[in-house]
Amino acid sequence: MKFIHLTDLHLVPPGGRLYGLDPAERLRAAIADIRLHRRDADFVLVTGDLAHRGEIASYEALRAALDELPMPYHLLIGNHDHRERFRAVFPEVPVDANGFIQTVLETRAGPFLLLDTNRPGTHAGWLCGQRLEWLHAAFEACAGRDIYLALHHPPLALGIPCMDVIALTQQKALGDMVARHGRVRHMFLGHLHRPVHGTWNGVPFSTHRGLNHQVALTFDAVEGIPGTHEPPSYAVVSLSGDTTIVHVHDFMDESPRFDLFDRRAESAVTALDLIGGRSVPPLTVN
Repeated sequence: MKFIHLTDLHLVPPGGRLYGLDPAERLRAAIADIRLHRRDADFVLVTGDLAHRGEIASYEALRAALDELPMPYHLLIGNHDHRERFRAVFPEVPVDANGFIQTVLETRAGPFLLLDTNRPGTHAGWLCGQRLEWLHAAFEACAGRDIYLALHHPPLALGIPCMDVIALTQQKALGDMVARHGRVRHMFLGHLHRPVHGTWNGVPFSTHRGLNHQVALTFDAVEGIPGTHEPPSYAVVSLSGDTTIVHVHDFMDESPRFDLFDRRAESAVTALDLIGGRSVPPLTVN
C-alpha cells in the first residue's frame, strides 16, 4: 500500500501571506505534483496544523484545494487548529464519543489510529483522560494486529529545545500504552517542520518539513522558534509486509535533471551546463 504524508500546511485566508510566503500556493503546488506523479497512492494523510489561526475561511480554502486530489484524504488537527471551526467545514471527519477528532482508519496495510492532540491555549500536545481511554479501547480492539499511529505532536524530545518544550505532554502514558500493545509498526508525526526519523521505545517514527515555513536545525535555541524558508516536502510511504519505506520529496525543487551515466553531464563545469544539454548513450559498466 502507498500513501502520501503531508503535514503543517498553515493556511491563512485567501490572499493572505505568512512569513513572506503564500501557504495556499505551496499547497496547490503539492496537490499538482501528487496529481501528476502519485495517482497510485491510496490516500493522503495530513498530520495537523491545517490552518495557522484556525479561521473558517482557511478551512474552506483547504477543502477547496484538497477536493482536487484524485484519492481520499484524512485530516488530523494540530496546535494551530480550532476544533469547532474545523468540524464546521469538515463535518464528515470522524470524531469519538467526546467530540475529539480521532478515529481508527482501516487500510489495506492495517489500522491507523489517528489522534487528536490539540489543547486550546497551548502549543504543547495533550492527550486528556478521555482521549487516553479512547486510545486504550482502540488498542484493545486491534489486539493481535499490527497498527500505525498518526498524531501531530511528537511523543519524545528530538533535541531541538524550543520545540521539545511544546511536544506531547503525556509522553509516558502513551509510551506505556504502546509498549503494552507491542505491535505499533510506525508513527507518523507533524509539528516539528523538519525531516526527522528515528525510533522511540523501539517504534520507528518519521516527520517532515511543512508546506510554508520550517524550523531551523538548532540545538541550542530556547527563546522563540527560529524559522527558515527551506523547501517544502511531502513523503511517499510504502507499506508492504514487514517493510515500511518513507521517501521524502521536495516537490518544488527545480534543479536540473540529468543522467548520471551521461558523459556530458559528468563533465559539466557548472549546474548551468546541464540545462538544455543533449543526452548521450549511457556508459557501459563492466
